[in-house]
Amino acid sequence: MRIYGLNKTTLLDYPGHVAATVFLGGCNFRCPFCHNGDLALCPEGQPVLAQGEVLEFLKKRKQVLSGVCITGGEPTLSDGLEDLIKRIKDMGYMVKLDTNGYEPGIVRRLVTEGILDYIAMDIKNCMERYGETAGLSYVDVERVRESIKVIKESAIEYEFRTTIVRELHGKAELEAVGREIEGAKAYFLQSYRESAGVITPGFHGYDRRGMERLAGYVRPYVERVELRGVE
Repeated sequence: MRIYGLNKTTLLDYPGHVAATVFLGGCNFRCPFCHNGDLALCPEGQPVLAQGEVLEFLKKRKQVLSGVCITGGEPTLSDGLEDLIKRIKDMGYMVKLDTNGYEPGIVRRLVTEGILDYIAMDIKNCMERYGETAGLSYVDVERVRESIKVIKESAIEYEFRTTIVRELHGKAELEAVGREIEGAKAYFLQSYRESAGVITPGFHGYDRRGMERLAGYVRPYVERVELRGVE
């Protein structure tokens, strides 16, 4: 298990909790608008934190923190993920996992074993544009659909979310996403913002009016649709 970063305190990454965020490396996608490009493309070049060091920190912070978010990169690619989650759970923490859902077998196992309290799955785009949005020549969208199904049918808290990029997302795409996740409890639209760590600079986000309009295209299908990161 290689841990490449630790955000010691966050009020944003785990809804309703003061949490720490653990960053794992590597990814099976190459989303051009990804903000964690170094972790996705070349994690081996990043400093590594010892798992024992991270667990010791969490042990000491138990009176301050209530949750831990495990993110990436793509966490489901990391050997030892299940063991890490169990160790954190044994300390009494609530655990949230961020995933792109491209490893549905792992998602299913983690959900059914009851060791997760919250799962957030990125929906990159409508299925017709998934490969383009994920930065790959081909994506097996049935794997994505399987994870969506597993998560919707689970007993844990969950959310689906999409980083909205002007060049990639519009009315047709959001309506299609709504149909894919129809009946979901929660869907969040996150506004894209350019940053130094992005894989391919030059993309653009929407203003609040544009984001609200896009959210409206999904609301007929999903119980709760909200915006994040929109000024």
